[in-house]
Amino acid sequence: MVAGTSWSAQQQALRHVAARSAGAPLAPGPELTVNFHPDRMAGDRPLLRRMAEDGVYYSQFVTGTSNGGLTAHPGGDRWRWESRIFGGAYDHAPAHERPIYGALNHRNSPVGGAPRFGSSYFRLTAGTLERTSFCYPDSSTQPSAFAVTSRFALIAMAEADGLDALDGHIEAHVHGPVRFDRDVEALVLDAGYRGTDVEEAARALPCPIQWHPGFRLTVQRLRQHPDYRGQECVDLGVRIAVDGCLDPWVIGRAARTGRYDPQALKKVWHCLARFGAPEPAPNP
Repeated sequence: MVAGTSWSAQQQALRHVAARSAGAPLAPGPELTVNFHPDRMAGDRPLLRRMAEDGVYYSQFVTGTSNGGLTAHPGGDRWRWESRIFGGAYDHAPAHERPIYGALNHRNSPVGGAPRFGSSYFRLTAGTLERTSFCYPDSSTQPSAFAVTSRFALIAMAEADGLDALDGHIEAHVHGPVRFDRDVEALVLDAGYRGTDVEEAARALPCPIQWHPGFRLTVQRLRQHPDYRGQECVDLGVRIAVDGCLDPWVIGRAARTGRYDPQALKKVWHCLARFGAPEPAPNP
């Protein structure tokens, strides 16, 4: 539907995606997750502390932070992708009304549905599914496959595609606010943050904290993959490693110094996420 009707931007966006979707309803089970890096800064404040103060999860249009591309501004790539996917519904909407990005964790991964975008994640309530749209692959690829919960054919597509582990997620767009006291079942942190200021800041959020086993990569193994994100990425990873290892806390500490290119550190994170992910739990 075009903008300018009596519907809200969120309703217009959902209706537009529903009209482009096909398939049977989504079966119960898969959860929505929102991956992010909990140790990053939002302006001059730690991200988690800002979240606790605000009470809601904001998109990069509001925060100006991202572990993808920083193009969330009028005319930027993210703005144009959203205009295309949602039929222009958000073209004139204020930043705080835009959707929150996550992923459908259809593989039940302990590290969330889209670890490409962060070591930790918020697991959302089942109720948020009804106001969520989906695409496959990622919106940056100009996807042509879309879904809503009543018309969902993306899981089989993703499972058959064979994309790289960091690229094969089913992207989710939660329309409307994501409140920590209502829409979040738990914050699931990487085990490497136990006993850190990240855990301390997380305790101020009104949602439970859980832990996954954690990402960890030795420099020895990192050196085996120069073709993944380039030799410069490997060299940077070796330089910032602590005791011969990388984990999310190590990369976050490097990011907070301001001495390294954030896009270069993003590539180091991709290597850690791809080759240092914890083993999935065995099926019962």
